[in-house]
Amino acid sequence: MAYATESDLIERYGAAELLAVADRDGNGSADSGMMERALDDASAEIDVYLAGRYALPLAHVPTVLVRIACDIARYRLWADRASDEVRRRYEDALRLLERIASGEVVLMQPGPDAPLPSAGTMVVAPGHARDWGVLQ
Repeated sequence: MAYATESDLIERYGAAELLAVADRDGNGSADSGMMERALDDASAEIDVYLAGRYALPLAHVPTVLVRIACDIARYRLWADRASDEVRRRYEDALRLLERIASGEVVLMQPGPDAPLPSAGTMVVAPGHARDWGVLQ
């Protein structure tokens, strides 16, 4: 299951940046297969962290996972030419995934299989002005 789409990448980073990293044949358009591969790799990486806590595939993809998938895919697309900002966003994404995997951060999922967060746990919930908060 992909957590983000090509459209998500374009919306977040712009077509010009994606063209710079994904136009491998020089024809003036981003290689769609290359972007899909980066997004699939990002989703697989996310699943490694989520698998111990959540039934996969998720019934609902929280907005924060779309962002994380885009940051990971972007880093993968830049490969060894990633800027400090691209690398930092990738590392931040991994740190957040580690916190999700440890249970310190909980992805709020609709339905009966959603884990119940405990007090002091950071909660990531879609559709709010902020995607996170700490339960009191």
